[in-house]
Amino acid sequence: MNNNIRKKKVVFLLSVMIMVVISIFLIAAQPASFSWGAEWAGVDETVVEKYAEKYGRSAREPFINTDQGDLLLFVFCLAGTVGGFVMGYSFHKFFHEPEKEPSRPC
Repeated sequence: MNNNIRKKKVVFLLSVMIMVVISIFLIAAQPASFSWGAEWAGVDETVVEKYAEKYGRSAREPFINTDQGDLLLFVFCLAGTVGGFVMGYSFHKFFHEPEKEPSRPC
């Protein structure tokens, strides 16, 4: 029974790690340049673009453009729903000790 609980914990941790990796990918897929204003030039403009131009690379469109409408909000809502469902469904399985059967007198 103890191995079964460990397997469930491993599956849960793997699913959490997969969600983290997907979130990091979505954050990294954002465009490299933003127009925040001339006063505060960000790291993208001052460092990344400088070295990108130096080595012959230019800015490109992201693979998944989340700037259109509420796509980014939808992605976060979907991830929160899936994560909440998984956590709520398996909370007792992962974080509570299984109840032992009462011993019967012979």
